[in-house]
Amino acid sequence: MEIKMRSTPIYEVHAVKYAHLPRKAWEVQITPDPHDADFPMDYFVWVAIPLDEAGNRAIGGKPVVIDTGFNAQVGKQRGREVKRNPADLLNDLGIDPREVEDVIVTHLHYDHVGNWDKFPKARFHLQDKEMQFATGRHMCHDPFRHAFEVEDIVGMVRAVYGKRVVFHDGDDEIQPGISVHLIGGHTMGIQSVRVMTRNGWLVLASDASHYYWGIRDKKLFSIVYSVADMLAGYDKLTKLADGHVDMVVPGHDAEVMTKYPASRDDMKGIAVRLD
Repeated sequence: MEIKMRSTPIYEVHAVKYAHLPRKAWEVQITPDPHDADFPMDYFVWVAIPLDEAGNRAIGGKPVVIDTGFNAQVGKQRGREVKRNPADLLNDLGIDPREVEDVIVTHLHYDHVGNWDKFPKARFHLQDKEMQFATGRHMCHDPFRHAFEVEDIVGMVRAVYGKRVVFHDGDDEIQPGISVHLIGGHTMGIQSVRVMTRNGWLVLASDASHYYWGIRDKKLFSIVYSVADMLAGYDKLTKLADGHVDMVVPGHDAEVMTKYPASRDDMKGIAVRLD
């Protein structure tokens, strides 16, 4: 009997929680509903790991890390406690940060690009517009600058000069089965990530939709570069998931940790498997 090979590789995908912050509706929404409950914020990094035809981790397969979180020092400065460094948590999943070759940076806010130094071999995938945003005239304004850490931005500039940044101008493939998609809205150049899984296309929205109420209810998060792009981004995220909103994973919603099963029994409350 002829064995038919998949045309697109599939991946197992994990969301790894490294920090948590209580939040009220008025802190995270533009024009919040006074009846809304609290919206606690979880902080995640993600990893996509190639699988073979049998559904096991592919020998020699190269995992792709999506975002790198922030460290304890930055967390203390911003009133957020880091339970464990995200790089260490990835190690618990069998991913050695020192050997990772590709890291997708969805955007350059402090909670998505800190710990870049923990990935010494990595190429960092970034949108042109995001570097333009983080190093240009918009950073003269406190509301835009607040969510950036200057040392992280300087680190990315040094990575550019070290030939370790891969720039993308819009939608692009990282490797078969994984692609980045320019969304905008939250920042000028925020990108989301689409990954092929055993259940079809999974979309890691990152902060293109912080919570499920973003993409589902078209509500606006309080930090926004372009309201128009944020709203249009919700539609694009749905299209990327082939119309299945339940295949879009938001960037900070605590519900993610209860919606999906633990990555392993000993990682309950820490990591969930999204595929």
